[in-house]
Amino acid sequence: MGNQQTYQDLIRKVNMYLDNELTKEAERELLHDIKQNPLYFEVLSKEKSFREFIKSRVHRRKVSPALIQSIKDKIRIAPS
Repeated sequence: MGNQQTYQDLIRKVNMYLDNELTKEAERELLHDIKQNPLYFEVLSKEKSFREFIKSRVHRRKVSPALIQSIKDKIRIAPS
């Protein structure tokens, strides 16, 4: 379980790093760990590649202006 927990912690930290959610100190610590361990660098590289793939290959469908207006109208209606 120790190795699995360590791996999960690394994934969590890498995701936080890529989302700019780490403190400066935690970011420096993670980058230091990545420099020291090629496997950590591989995890970071894979996650960055996956995010780029998602950004470039997955296309969001456009929402119709009528739907947006309908949602706005419903938000404005005060509950009775």
